[in-house]
Order: sequence, then C-alpha cells, then structure tokens
Amino acid sequence: MTTLRIPTPLRPYTEGQSEVQVSVNNVAEAIDELLKRYPALKPHLYNDQEQLRSFVNLFVNDDDIRNLDGVQTPLRDGDRLMILPSIAGGC
Repeated sequence: MTTLRIPTPLRPYTEGQSEVQVSVNNVAEAIDELLKRYPALKPHLYNDQEQLRSFVNLFVNDDDIRNLDGVQTPLRDGDRLMILPSIAGGC
C-alpha cells in the first residue's frame, strides 16, 4: 500500500482525510484512484486540458516526480506520495 498525503487546503474535498491508502503501480494510478474516491478534488488538481495544474507538486517520499518518471513513477509498498500545492503571496 502507498500512503497518499492530502494537504490541509484540499482536505475539504476528501471528507477531511489527511491520508488515503492506495494499492497501485504508479503515481498516475494513485491520482486516478484518489479522484475515483473524491471526484470533487479533480478541478483542484487538473486544468481544463486534463493536465496536472502547474502549481501541483507531487513527491514520492522526498523526490519530486518531475525529477523521476513523472506520473509514470513507480510506487512500492510503503511509499508516501505527497501532494504539495505551491503557495504564493506577498507584495
């Protein structure tokens, strides 16, 4: 099982869940499984072209998937997949 970590701003769309357990082969399957369970989350992760939004960062353990195999990055039992939305602000 892989633990998918949900950041606080997205928890209202996952019924308050901070973590979701999934049994999948890669990051794409993990996100698909998450969206099957919590479809209201989709517009917060994907744009109108069905691509991950640019401010959505995904990490497998401590590694950004952009530096691995993207959404095809394999997942193994015990891995942690974290969704980290970029935060901007200030003047």
